[in-house]
Amino acid sequence: MVDPRDCTRMRRIVNTDDAPAAVGAYSQATETDDLVFTAGQIPLTPEGDLLDHTAIDVQTEQALENVEAILEAAGSSMDDVLKVTVYLTDIEQFEAMNDIYETFFEAEPPARSAVEVAGLPKDVDVEIEAVATK
Repeated sequence: MVDPRDCTRMRRIVNTDDAPAAVGAYSQATETDDLVFTAGQIPLTPEGDLLDHTAIDVQTEQALENVEAILEAAGSSMDDVLKVTVYLTDIEQFEAMNDIYETFFEAEPPARSAVEVAGLPKDVDVEIEAVATK
């Protein structure tokens, strides 16, 4: 039986310089022995350039590149993603977002939810988070 006091040892923080640093009280991702949970990734480059006034396809690509870098730092990959949640400020941009999204998940794409929201951090148009196996 696992001692409940040891449960915090099962959770580890994932951090990589290949994705934007967390800008608040959160981690880029957390992981267990089997799963990785990324924080929502916005179109912010690892160097800190915000792509907030670019087309949705450019924003989507950067957000997914951030997810990919974080997963790789955790010993996972886009092929291991179980579930993705995409937040869009305008659901009318779904098709343009999806055109880029599907290039990251060509074979056997994960489950996905796409949700229209009233606003996102730093006034970007898309935020993407993922859950993956290791």
